Order: sequence, then structure tokens, then C-alpha cells
Amino acid sequence: MNLNDLVVPGVRSLQPYQPGKPVEELERELSIEGIVKLASNENPRSPVATVQRAMAAAVSEISRYPDGSGFQLKQRLSELLNVTPLNLTLGNGSNDVLELVVRAFVQPGEGVVVSAHAFAVYVLCASAAGAKLQETPARNWGHDLDAMFDRVDRETRAVFIANPNNPTGTWVSSTKLRQFLDALPSHVIAVVDEAYFEYVEEAEYPDCIEMLPTYPNLIVTRTFSKIYGLAALRVGYAIASEQITDVMNRIRHPFNVNSIALAAAVGALDDQEFVETSRTLNREQMAELCDGFSRLGLEWIPSVGNFVTVDVGQPAADIFHKMLLQGVIVRPVANYGMPNHLRFTVGLAFENEKALRALEQALCR
Repeated sequence: MNLNDLVVPGVRSLQPYQPGKPVEELERELSIEGIVKLASNENPRSPVATVQRAMAAAVSEISRYPDGSGFQLKQRLSELLNVTPLNLTLGNGSNDVLELVVRAFVQPGEGVVVSAHAFAVYVLCASAAGAKLQETPARNWGHDLDAMFDRVDRETRAVFIANPNNPTGTWVSSTKLRQFLDALPSHVIAVVDEAYFEYVEEAEYPDCIEMLPTYPNLIVTRTFSKIYGLAALRVGYAIASEQITDVMNRIRHPFNVNSIALAAAVGALDDQEFVETSRTLNREQMAELCDGFSRLGLEWIPSVGNFVTVDVGQPAADIFHKMLLQGVIVRPVANYGMPNHLRFTVGLAFENEKALRALEQALCR
């Protein structure tokens, strides 16, 4: 018997999620120092003393299991968000809670609606669960909520909306989101993934936490991996009704967030100045990157996240590899149906300058 015959049908055709190329790997391959990585939408700044002290204190207890309920972190989040701990589900990154949604609410053959060019993990989770995946065309590289609603039927159980969306940086306004949720049937869970929401400065960006009492089938997911700078520690969370949260916590793995990560997340919430400084830096350096693209005669997708995706006017794989040879790692997004685009994480000033020089050289060769 072929071993593949034993694999769950929804898993057979899947390909593993491809993270950004690690700096260490490129150093080994090319013996290059001073590599700049702008591939994984990480905060280029490291968390400061508050987080480091919290992590150091947690190290003394690493022989013990973590607090499985995440009591302290939930308390701090509930104060900050004006919700109760009963509205919170913690995860090993927000990917973990996204998977919990599918496991809890979608049976094999039931429907999941996503947008083209949306975060790949939605497709991975839905396909692995044997869901009937419905992918709708994008509008101006972003979610077309009307098209997504048209795909909702009696068998649909979940709709995923990335706001802002990765890798395009597009966003959905409060008015459009409310109209969509008002029309959505009660048997459908709406998941709004807000991994990058702290970077958004648009007046019409929705406050989904405020919407929760109105829409009991709404789940909001967030992460500490982006603006809080804790990507290596993997801490995410979902905010939803008590009923939904109870269901998700029934299938959540015990101790799914480690002690050092829990401590670091609490410390990060206590340092909102770090968040504000990171947001300001991102705004300023995003403008520098986009100005650089304009000088090179390239078009990009306006973004409200901490990344920007640019059309290089040709298959991007070759440009990506030429930039690698210059010690710059960005992200090709052909797997998102965007073969001519590269995604640039917004880095520090010297990182962005080096990336633009490498891009110019790659385009000229």
C-alpha cells in the first residue's frame, strides 16, 4: 500500500507553509555578513527592558509547566480591551487560534470562504479539516466582501477576513464590515484576523472589539508577533463571545503557550511606549520605501500594515534571487497568485536603504 493512501484526504495535496528564508541559512550558503531580512513582517526593533526583565524572572521556573489558563496575561488583556477573561482564548501564535476555529466549527465537507491573495494559513487550516473551500476573486488586491457573501450558503460555517490583509496590506472599512456582518447568517462564524491592527491609522478602520456584543458569531484574532516584537515566542489570542470561547478552549492544547512567552507578553502590554514608537517608525520608513519604489518606476499596493508589496514588472523569482546574492531577503508571493510581486517588510532606515539599492541593482542586471 502506498503510504499516501493513509493520509487524510484534505492533507494529501497540501504543501507546508513556507516561512521567510532565515538569515543563518543565507549566511551559510553565501558566506555573507550583514544580511538584511525584510521577509517575515517582523518588528525590526527588539523589545526593551520591561520584556527582558519579565522573561528573566520566568526562567527560574522553567522546570514547571506554564499556567495553562494564562491568568495574568488574560487579566492584562481584559483590562486593556475592556472584555472579560471569559472572552479570551490564548494560542501559540494567532495561527494556533485560527486552527482552533476550524477544528471547533467546521466539519469535513462544510464550507469555508476566503479571498484570493489572503493569508495562506486560512487555506491550510480549512483544507486539512476537509472543508469545502470557496476562494473569491479580490477587488483592487483586497477583500471583495460582496463576492465573499455571495459564496455563503447553508453549508458555509466560517468566513475569514484579514484586516489588514497579508500580503497585500489592504483593509476593510468599518462601514463595509458592519454591512457584511449584518447580512451574514447566524450559522456562519466570521473570523477577522487583526494581526497588524496596531499599525493602522485610518479613521474608518473598524473597532471589532466594540462589535462583539452585536455580532455573537464574530471572532477577532490578534498576535504579539508583530508590533510587540515577540515573533520568536509565539503568543496570539482570540476575542469572542463567552460561548465561542468556551468551545475553543475545550480543544485548545494544554499549556499551549509557554511560561517565558506568557511573561514576555505581560511585559509587552506594560510598555505601550514601545508600541507607539514602533508605529511612528513604521509610518516614516514605509514612506521611504514607497518613495524608493517610485524613483525606480515601480507600482506598489498601498498598505496599512508593516509591509508593502511591489510589482517588479516581471517574474519576481529572479529579482528575489539577485537580491539574495546582495544579502537582502524579501518575500516572493507567487504562492498568493502574485508572481510579479515582492513583499518588503518595513525595516530600520539602513535596512530599507540597503534593500532599495539591492532592488535597483537586481532590476538593472
